[in-house]
Formats: sequence, C-alpha cells, structure tokens
Amino acid sequence: MFEQRVHRSKVGSAIGIAELIYHTAVHSIRKTHRHALWSIALNMLQAVIFVLSFYAMFELLGLRRNAIRGDFLLYLMSGIFLYMTHVKTLGAITGSEGATSAMMKHAPMNTAVTIGAAALSTLYIQVLSLVLILFVYHVVFTPITIDQPVYAFGMLLLAWFTGIGVGLVLLAIKPWAPQFVSVFSQIYQRANMIASGKMFVANSLPAYMVAMFDWNPLFHAIDQCRGYVFLNYTPHNSSLAYPFLVGVGLCMLGLMGEFYTRRHASLSWDAKR
Repeated sequence: MFEQRVHRSKVGSAIGIAELIYHTAVHSIRKTHRHALWSIALNMLQAVIFVLSFYAMFELLGLRRNAIRGDFLLYLMSGIFLYMTHVKTLGAITGSEGATSAMMKHAPMNTAVTIGAAALSTLYIQVLSLVLILFVYHVVFTPITIDQPVYAFGMLLLAWFTGIGVGLVLLAIKPWAPQFVSVFSQIYQRANMIASGKMFVANSLPAYMVAMFDWNPLFHAIDQCRGYVFLNYTPHNSSLAYPFLVGVGLCMLGLMGEFYTRRHASLSWDAKR
C-alpha cells in the first residue's frame, strides 16, 4: 500500500531479471546439498558410475569391436554426457515451480525465472562435471584428443536445448495431469537409455533399425557429437538440423501451453494432489 514504485529502463529490468535468475539458479543447485561443491561431486559420481557400468557391460558382452576406432572411454562419455544433460534438464524443467507455487506470490518471481534458473543450473553442473572428468582422465590416465571440441560442445548444448523443449511441454501439461507427466517422464528417461543411441554407432545400423531411432532428437545430437569428437567418424544416419528444429518446435508448444496453463491456474490444483 505504501510501497513506492520505481520505474526502471528496459536495460535495468533485464539486469534485474538476470540477477533474479542467477540467485534462483544458485538456490536450485544447492537444493540437493547445502554446499554447491557436493552437488557437483554427486553429479560427477553418477556420471562416473554410468561410464564404468557401460564399460563393464561392453567388456562382458564383447561389444567393443562395434565402437568407433579411437579412445573407447571417450566414445562412452560422448554419449553418456549428452544423455545425462538431456534427461536432467528435462527433470529440472518439469520439476520447477509452477504458476500455483507459493513462490509465485512474491512480486518479482514468475515462471520464466524459475524455468530459466532450472535450465541454467543444470547446464552449469553438467558442464563443470564434464570438464572435471575429462581433465582427470586426460591427466591421470591417458591423454585424449577431441577433433573439433567447439562443435562437440555445441552438440551438448543442443541436447540441453531439446531437453528444455520436452521439459516445457511436460511442465505445461503437469497441472492438468500430474500423474501422467510423472509416469511419462520416467518412461521417457528409461527409454532413452537405448533410444538415444549412446550404446551403438548409428552408421553401423541397418536402415530398418535407423527408422526406429531417428525420431529421437537426442539420437541425432549424440551421433553428430561423435562425428566432431572422432577424426575418423563421419555421421551418415543423423541430421544436425533435425534436433534443433524439434527443440524450437517443442519450446514454442511448451511456452504456449505454459502461458495457457498460467492463465487458468488455480490454487486448488495443488490441494488436489
């Protein structure tokens, strides 16, 4: 009632929103543990366990001969890092604060801030974990060479971007069908253990099997990433434009759905869950 409104310029408003997203992202990182370094350490441990488990599986089943000629662990990590970035971004976006959250009662907060913070905090943790794991592997075990590191990192960002798109669509549906979103999210993440293509080389697949996987934008991102990581691998069964276009389409659908949901949001939805 007695609050004095301060009119800021567009640049000032943008800086204020960026600062708000930053603090929300820090809060999101520290949700799993009070100390941010422990959150990063836990994510690194999960990635290392993934790599070691797949390494053991490939060794036991004798599948190493089907991998790309080059560093075998780098081959595994090129798929696992993109997979983890994609699914963790999806989970963070889907689990972000919605329009009926108590946090939205505070004036500066809105769903755009929470969505942006969830996406940026996930990217920060994944990129830092990736850099640290590759650094330790390069220094302690064996030197590695990435053919085109900038483009390979771009494929990581593409996997992150498509994860944002899928997460936005699920976030828009979540208030209307929370149980469906929860079940679908788990099924999608489990299905991508195979459908993402991180366990095999796309060029070695016959045409009828490529048709089973090429609907998945993550499949294309991982295969293109391996083309940039390894000098002697050129992707033939994947596209660079497809995951980008799918990500843009999903983001547009998700933002429109989230806007519609926000306009019709009711606090009673949370009470029914």
